[in-house]
Parts: sequence; structure tokens; C-alpha cells
Amino acid sequence: MSRRYPIISVTGSSGAGTSTVKTTFEQIFRREHVRAAAIEGDAFHRFDRVGMAEQIASQEAQGNRHFSHFGPGANLLGRLESLFRAYGETGQGQTRHYVHDEHEEAMYRSPVGTFTEWVGLEESDLLFYEGLHGAAAAGEIDIAQWADLMIGVVPVINLEWIQKISRDKATRGYSTEAVTDTILRRMPDYVEHICPQFTRTDINFQRVPTVDTSNPFVARYIPTADESIVVIRFRNPHGIDLPYLVSMIHDSFMSRANSLVIPGGKLDLAMQLILTPMIHRLIERQRSA
Repeated sequence: MSRRYPIISVTGSSGAGTSTVKTTFEQIFRREHVRAAAIEGDAFHRFDRVGMAEQIASQEAQGNRHFSHFGPGANLLGRLESLFRAYGETGQGQTRHYVHDEHEEAMYRSPVGTFTEWVGLEESDLLFYEGLHGAAAAGEIDIAQWADLMIGVVPVINLEWIQKISRDKATRGYSTEAVTDTILRRMPDYVEHICPQFTRTDINFQRVPTVDTSNPFVARYIPTADESIVVIRFRNPHGIDLPYLVSMIHDSFMSRANSLVIPGGKLDLAMQLILTPMIHRLIERQRSA
């Protein structure tokens, strides 16, 4: 953790909805005139799209049917930790971009499924990470120790799968069967490397549908925000004015001493109320340092 160069980390698996949280953070940064150096977890994958397909085939030939982006072997977690540590000490570091689609291909002038070159971060007030491993800690790797604020985005598992299937079919042209194969292949790494992070995060946002999602593999629609509730869990509620939040967010209530339940449609409001003061504190601490 760093007083001069704070780091905010948003962590969630593929299809969890971290991009929605990222959008809210961007709104806060813009409104509060905070310069954030944004990095994406995809930039720290070890292989490009072709290389990953080759690695999966190679691992399967050796009897490992569960090689995935969720595990450390497919990622440069040591380099990500080094970036967090370097930024916290100096405010500097390097990142790159993974090109997802044709729009980004035109923007970055690099083929879909490849990486851009590593470049230095621009001058900034804080570092903002969004990806799979922002609170990872295993073996010699401990990324979580360098982050000042860690956010987990964790919908219940069936909803997460519905969102992933819908996204991958709509934006990447995959079939339901192909996405299902990916989900199954990733499951051991999900249990071993993704879930433990949500015990370390400072705040978890867990969306829970109020409609039937019993079979996510035949669901036609993603439950809307109004068809959901969100459970917000604070790892350390000290300093969080939960009664104030209950009074400000209509139809919300506390389910435990460290947990707030809100209507799904109030998520953006809740995030604004909760996160804005936290960002202010990080910036004030930075300026005093």
C-alpha cells in the first residue's frame, strides 16, 4: 500500500460485470478531477489468442483439461505484482493492451487477439486495475498486499454464467456449447484462484437475481437490474456509515453488521455514495504525503 501513489483494484471473473463497476469509477474520476492510470487484467495474459489455443491443446495432450486464464500458468502475475509495487513506490510502470475486436484493431493498429507493445504509464494520481487477479495471493505472488482499495464483483454463479454466455455469443460469435466448455475447463482454477480473492477484497458487490436462473444454459435473457438485489459486503465496516446508506438508498436494509442489501437498480447510486468518499480519502492522504 502507498500513501503517495494509491492503487484501486476491481476484481471479478469473466462475465461478472466488472466493466459496469469500471464505468462508475470513471464517472467518479471525471467528476472529482482525478487522473487515473487504467490497466486491464487481459494485458497480463501470458499468451495471445493463437498461443493460448496452442497451450490448451498441448496441456490437454498431457492430460490437463483445465488449463485456463483463471490460473497462474496462463498469466504474468509476477509482472503484474511488480507493476503494483513499482507504481506504489514511484508512480510509474508499464502496461499494454489486449486487442479484443475489430474496433480495437483499428484503434491500436494491431490484429485482433494480439497484444500491443509495452508502454509507460502516463502521469496520474492513482492506478486503477480491472481484471481477474487484482487481489491474488498464492505462493510467492501477493498482488493484494500492494492495493489500497480492492473491490470484488461477484454475482451468484448461475447469473455469472448467464452473463458470460450472453456476452460471448453476442460479441464474440461463440456457441452456447463452446462457452459451456470454457466454463467447465475453468472451474478448478475458478475455485482455487478466483474465489479466494473475494475474502481479501475490501468491498464485494454480489448481484442476486429475483427471477428463476436454475438452468443458466438455456436462459434467453440476462435478468435486469430491477429483477435483482445486490448484497454489499464490507470486510471492515469501521468508518462506514451504514445507517446513513440505508437512509439514502430506498428499500435497502442491513442483513448483517457488515452487509447492506439494496435493490439492483440502485447499484450505481450505492457505488457513488460508498466509493466517492473512499477515493477522496486516498487523494487527501496522497496530498498530505
